[in-house]
Amino acid sequence: MNDMWALTFDRSKNTWDDSKGMDKVRVPRPHLDEDDPERRDASKVIIKVLYAGFCGSDRGIWWRKAFGDMVSDSLDEEGQDVRTFGHELLGQIVEVGSRVTEKYGYKAGDIVSTESHIICGTCYQCRLGQNHVCADDKIIGISMDGCFAEYVRLPAKALWRTDLTKIRPEVAAIQEPFGNAMHACQATDLRGKTVAVLGTGTIGLFAVLIARSMGARMVIGIEPDAHHQDLARRLGADHILTPGMPPKDEPWRSDPALREKIMELTGGVGVDVAMEMAGFNSSVNNAVAITRRGGDVVLFGVKNGDWVFENAHRIIMNGLNLHGIVGRQIFQTWHLTRALLEQEDNGIQRAIWEVILNQGEGTLVHIDDFDKGSFEGMIGQHPKVVIQFGELDGPVEALEEPDVTPRSNPEREEVHGLPA
Repeated sequence: MNDMWALTFDRSKNTWDDSKGMDKVRVPRPHLDEDDPERRDASKVIIKVLYAGFCGSDRGIWWRKAFGDMVSDSLDEEGQDVRTFGHELLGQIVEVGSRVTEKYGYKAGDIVSTESHIICGTCYQCRLGQNHVCADDKIIGISMDGCFAEYVRLPAKALWRTDLTKIRPEVAAIQEPFGNAMHACQATDLRGKTVAVLGTGTIGLFAVLIARSMGARMVIGIEPDAHHQDLARRLGADHILTPGMPPKDEPWRSDPALREKIMELTGGVGVDVAMEMAGFNSSVNNAVAITRRGGDVVLFGVKNGDWVFENAHRIIMNGLNLHGIVGRQIFQTWHLTRALLEQEDNGIQRAIWEVILNQGEGTLVHIDDFDKGSFEGMIGQHPKVVIQFGELDGPVEALEEPDVTPRSNPEREEVHGLPA
């Protein structure tokens, strides 16, 4: 067959601002063409997609709140009208370019995930080894066609070999967002520290798991949604706090009651590390307000527009360290991600499957059964959803199921709210 199912946006049929979601349509199946020098297909592969994770970025695309300009500009560059979305991947290589095996070691049949940022390798940042902030990168599923499809063409340099005898496939498909949380947790040493995670969406939930694994003494989840509070609690957060909502006319305001409770939990000091994962202005000011003098504020949450810092002098006079985090360090973060997911006694892989992915109940859908309306309900109910596109060709030796029950603190306090 020369075509395949894919989840797309077609600007010849719909405008970005007046549409939503992703349309399941038949599109041409990608192929390698080494006769076209601009395509550089000698160093690319064709991957049969097995599973693909639906990301927070994809939610922004679904509701047309993010990436419209990047999609439009990249389609202009390509002279195309259709973009296939998706960037969280587990797949099997089915075809390799002539230089791939010799240069990168990949061959047909290999199981891989992928880094979603395709770096240029030649800009100032790349030449300094800071390729996670490449000035000329492309993002799979946004500025180039992605993996919400039965097959995808990708550069071999971006791939990450994955061992399915050590990581179950549904979890292996979401190594990329797990790497986001890993990168955030790498910003400063967490050993023996008190850590607050502000916003326990998917990446925040990953951060709860990773912070505990990296030696945090206390992990505090700060989250308004009751379902996400429960998930953070089940993943081992020592305390769960509900932030108060800011005034409508001052949406940037921090919550003084939240700061008071944090001070009670930390002996009047404040947290060592605040990880802001939500991106709301009030949450950023909460992070600054609850962090101790000389502490670290890790900024990962993203929202368009300007921020108002409630008390800029607090940042300077308290000697706070602000860390802006984007993507993953390529490929250092991937090595650490693999180590945590493959380790049997930390409970992380099982916790992801059982708690975040709910053992596939309501979080796993096959592309054959994809329906736009019901899928919208799934992503509204669960922090992470995975789409299955294909089946593995050939057997994979099964790993004996280890006993990796998530660690928890039986004496942890559960705080469901704060006084107004």
